[in-house]
Amino acid sequence: MIKMASQQQQPGGTMSQPGLQQAASIQQQQQQLSQQQDFDPVHKFKMLIPQLKESLQNLMKIAALNLAHNTSIDNGIKSSDTSVQRFDKSLEEFYALCDQVELCLRLAYECLSQSIDSAKHSPNLVPTATKPDTGQTESMSYAHYLSMIKSQISCAKDIHNALLECAKKIAGKGQPQGLM
Repeated sequence: MIKMASQQQQPGGTMSQPGLQQAASIQQQQQQLSQQQDFDPVHKFKMLIPQLKESLQNLMKIAALNLAHNTSIDNGIKSSDTSVQRFDKSLEEFYALCDQVELCLRLAYECLSQSIDSAKHSPNLVPTATKPDTGQTESMSYAHYLSMIKSQISCAKDIHNALLECAKKIAGKGQPQGLM
């Protein structure tokens, strides 16, 4: 009833602006959801499993047909003139799907690892003065936040120094050593 009141019909049967905006908003949310699902490795994995199952069934069926055909040729019942489906093509299709499944699982594992590391190194939110604490019971103190940032900066400096040192070693190996 409430939805119908917000979608007022104008003369001529068209919806008013609020109804059109609501429909556009729903459509935009559905597009965002489908885009997120396209990039979600777990969702892609779930989509590939039925294809993988079908490909395996097809592969086994072709293998059985080829085996029966070769057996009948060996027994002299049939000649080799009849065509059979190619086993290698169906095997390649199956392997391609297996590779896609493996990539999805690796990507999902990397996403999980990154999420765990992110939660480990930045576990809580810091309350700000502009936004009062609205039910954020797990927020950290500003002093704790500063110490965490300082440790992250220290770690970044260590990595930077290690990279500079490696670059100097590589550059030193490239120069002729007999020129002094």
